[in-house]
Amino acid sequence: MNDRQPLRPPKQHPCLWMMTTIWMKSSRKELLDVMEAAVCDATASVTFIAARYRTPFAVFVSTVVSLRTRDEVTFAVSQRVLSEYPDIKALAGADAGDLAELLKPAAFYHNKSVSLIDAARQILGRHAGEIPTQIEDLLALPGVGRKTAQLVRAEGHGLPAICVDIHVHRISNRLGLCDTRKPEETEKILAACFQEQDWIRVNRVMVPFGQKVCAPVSPWCSRCPLQAECPRIGVARNR
Repeated sequence: MNDRQPLRPPKQHPCLWMMTTIWMKSSRKELLDVMEAAVCDATASVTFIAARYRTPFAVFVSTVVSLRTRDEVTFAVSQRVLSEYPDIKALAGADAGDLAELLKPAAFYHNKSVSLIDAARQILGRHAGEIPTQIEDLLALPGVGRKTAQLVRAEGHGLPAICVDIHVHRISNRLGLCDTRKPEETEKILAACFQEQDWIRVNRVMVPFGQKVCAPVSPWCSRCPLQAECPRIGVARNR
């Protein structure tokens, strides 16, 4: 165990602390490359669904399912739902009780069932059955917050968007990329730190890295490729 007090970044532009480290001098893209290499065999469930089904609808469903739900559950449940309701019209006509049964054991499966059906009906009525691309239109749908909307835009439509979930928010603050309390604040800073062409990769890389290496409690600093440079902000104990 390493109980040393973590270094604190100086009070300056949030990106400046990381810009001065060895692995950030050449390119912030390299930060993502290093993380990705460390977890090359891991893929977040929504990213996997996006690659398998290749439709915005599948990404939308799996993203809603994923809220407060483990990846392995998200993957299994999403496939069941998509098998039974393969398109937006089928989902709009679903029975809430039947859909809830398919959604088990995802968290809040009753609420997600109602939200998915209501959202599908709104998409049919207001967007001609097409999953919206604009953030405002996505946020207007039941059960959709900013994280879900950005993930749908990125993985479903291939648009440049940064989805900040608990892993992205935690890692960004722990590395000193930002000093924020809210995911929305983190998103704005990361958008300034990374080139637009790398925005989608931020979530794709940091989620599995946060699951396998940079864990919420007692992260695996001993196996982290960034251990020599990381300031470990907020880390009290590590492995």
